[in-house]
Amino acid sequence: MPDKYTTEQVNASLAQLNSNLPEEDQWAIKDEKLCKTFKFKSFIRAFGWMTQIAIWAEKLKHHPEWFNVYNKVDVSLTTHDAGGISELDFKLAEKMESFR
Repeated sequence: MPDKYTTEQVNASLAQLNSNLPEEDQWAIKDEKLCKTFKFKSFIRAFGWMTQIAIWAEKLKHHPEWFNVYNKVDVSLTTHDAGGISELDFKLAEKMESFR
């Protein structure tokens, strides 16, 4: 089981994750979870992206909390076993960005 990140680790990892993203498209910490809303051109593209991420989530054995309406996917990541944000959350977030 991965360890829960300290506030310093979360902040450093968040800065790294967001370093190449425009300000309006960055990840944020909300309610002690790593969160972002992804917007796509259509429902099909949003759902296709979710399908690709589902495969990676299975490989990582780490599953997102997400909510989809039409072309938007709201994502919240936390590691329940660790009691907060861990390395796994940032790994999955990086995969999400790479399939955008």
